Amino acid sequence: SSLLGIAQRVRLLPQTLADRFGLPRRIPIVRRRLRPDPGPVDAVLFTGCVMDAWQRSVHEATLRVMRSTGSTVGLAGPGAACCGALHTHAGRVEGAKDLARRTIADLGGMSGPTVVVNSAGCGAAMKHYGELLGTDEANAFSARVQDIGEWLAEHIDRLPFPPSSSVRAKVAISDPCHLRHVQRAHLPVRVALAPFADVVELDDDGRCCGAGGSYQITQPELAEEIRAQKVAAIVCSGASIVVSGNPGCSMWLEAAGVDARHPVEIIDEALYGRPPR
Repeated sequence: SSLLGIAQRVRLLPQTLADRFGLPRRIPIVRRRLRPDPGPVDAVLFTGCVMDAWQRSVHEATLRVMRSTGSTVGLAGPGAACCGALHTHAGRVEGAKDLARRTIADLGGMSGPTVVVNSAGCGAAMKHYGELLGTDEANAFSARVQDIGEWLAEHIDRLPFPPSSSVRAKVAISDPCHLRHVQRAHLPVRVALAPFADVVELDDDGRCCGAGGSYQITQPELAEEIRAQKVAAIVCSGASIVVSGNPGCSMWLEAAGVDARHPVEIIDEALYGRPPR
């Protein structure tokens, strides 16, 4: 990732190629360190691989917003470096099982605090560890996993009010398929956003944005056609910002010129102002 970031800055990575594969417009070279709260914590944030490498600012926003409720937040350790979702998508089931076991062991197995995930693809994979591994421990672990939208909706009364002088953003929601159709956890995102933004719905009833994991690489023409339909729906909504809780979706839309952000970034901006990128 760092090498790609360097190549991008010295113009060895054409932007057209980066856009085709849905890479970030500015790939981070150095990532700021995330710091967990000391001692026993109320929840643990799963940081993962793609999100941690390319959208660490989303993790930073997530930590600020979660802590604003008065909760203490820990971080996943090095054993939970990858959830295995992409392995499962590619049919590499044994590799996915190995990563699932490592993640479960790192995050405490059957018992412990809630595991909060801000990547819809990761959350969907981790909620299905029981099905993947077929063990009581995996089933118990999956029951501990929540999407960040679910966690915030449950703690909505503990979130601070945004400053009265803040301007409410008008945002359209593009539900990641893994959040809406697999986790069926898309409604809590709207609950969490409602106090901080004017939410508008797209008229495409939750259709895919075209990214589809690695779909934009294996089926680029069809992926771009699907994305064009999603962009048209966003334009028709009248919103200047679209939110999506999955890194593949948001990067794929951003590559088409859309101002795509994670829902938690909207809340963080309403509370604390938009941090510099």
